[in-house]
Amino acid sequence: MSSVMSLGNWARPNCVFNQATRFPTPFPFNFNPLFQINPKRITPKLIISCSSLPSQVLTQQNSVDEIEETLQNSFNFKAYMLEKANTVNKALDATIAVKEPEKIHEAMRYSLLAGGKRVRPVLCIAACELVGGDEATAIPAACAIEMIHTMSLIHDDLPCMDNDDLRRGKPTNHKMFGEDVAVLAGDALLAFAFEHIAAATEGVSPRRVVRVIGELAKSVGTEGLVAGQVVDIESEGLGNVGLERLEFIHIHKTAALLEAAVVLGAILGGGSDEDVEKLRKFARSIGLLFQVVDDILDVTKSSEELGKTAGKDLVADKVTYPKLLGIPKSKEFAERLMNDAKEQLAGFNRQKAAPLLALTDYIANRQN
Repeated sequence: MSSVMSLGNWARPNCVFNQATRFPTPFPFNFNPLFQINPKRITPKLIISCSSLPSQVLTQQNSVDEIEETLQNSFNFKAYMLEKANTVNKALDATIAVKEPEKIHEAMRYSLLAGGKRVRPVLCIAACELVGGDEATAIPAACAIEMIHTMSLIHDDLPCMDNDDLRRGKPTNHKMFGEDVAVLAGDALLAFAFEHIAAATEGVSPRRVVRVIGELAKSVGTEGLVAGQVVDIESEGLGNVGLERLEFIHIHKTAALLEAAVVLGAILGGGSDEDVEKLRKFARSIGLLFQVVDDILDVTKSSEELGKTAGKDLVADKVTYPKLLGIPKSKEFAERLMNDAKEQLAGFNRQKAAPLLALTDYIANRQN
C-alpha cells in the first residue's frame, strides 16, 4: 500500500457503507441511541472552507457525499492518525515506567504498549480540538482512556472470561505473566488512569476535571463496561437472546468507553453543554458501529488478519449482529449508524470536524 493516498481510496474499499440510501433501524426499543438523535441535514447553502481548497458552496447539484469526499480527500487521515497515535504512545511509555515492583509494571507495559490503533485516545484528542482545545490538554485523559481500554482487554482475555490466548498478535497477558499478575495489572491500570487525569491535566478548571473523572468512572462501572460484560456473560448459550439485549450489551460494553473518549475531549476543550451532548450522540453511534463491524469481521476474517482469535464468539455461542440479522442486514445497520454519526457533526466547523468524519469512515471500513 502506498504511504500516501486519499481517504477515499484508503478507507472505503469494497464498502456498502457509502451509499446514499438510509435504512430504518431494526431496533424498536426506547434506549436505541439512534432514537436519541435528531438529525439535521446539511443544507444546500452550507459553505465549506478548507485550508488546501478554495471555499465552495453546496448547491442543489452537489450531493452531500460529493462535498464530504472533497473535504476528506483534502485531509490526510493516515498522517493525522499516525501523528496522534505516536504522541499517545510516547506519553504512555513515559507515564508507565518500569520500577519496583518490576513485574507488575512490566505486565502493565506489556499490554499497554503492545500496539493497537489507539482509536479511543485519538477520538478524545480530535473532540478536544473540535471545540477549540489543544492536544496537550487532552493527552492525560486520552492516555487514561487507553489504560482503561487495556485493562478491559486483559480482564476479558482471562480464563474466567473469554479464555483467549492471542491479543494484538501476541500472547495474552495472563499467558505471559500468569492469571494472578494479569488481574493485578488490569486493576493497576484502572486505578492509575484516574490518578493520571487528576495529576497531569493542566489549564482546565477543577470543575471540568471533576466532571471528566465522573464521566469516565460511569463509563467503566455498572452503568457502562461492567454492565455490558455481565449481561454478555449471562447471555452465553441462551437461545432467546434478542436484539434489545444484544444492543444493551454493546452500548455498555463497547460504546460506553468510546462515548467517554469523545465526551472527555469535548469537556476538556471547553465545549458548551450543547456541544458535549451532540458529540455524545455522535459517539454512541460510532460506538455501536464499532461493535457491529467487529461482529462482521469476527466471522469474515482470519486470526492472522485480525491479530486476535477469529470466530471466538461463534465458539462461545454468543449472540452477534450477523447471527441475528445476517451479514447483509448487519452492514445496512452499520451504514445507518455511520450516517447518523456524521449528521451530529453537521453544526460544527467542517475543517475542524474532518478528523472525526474520517475516523467514522475508518471505524466503518476497518479490516481488523
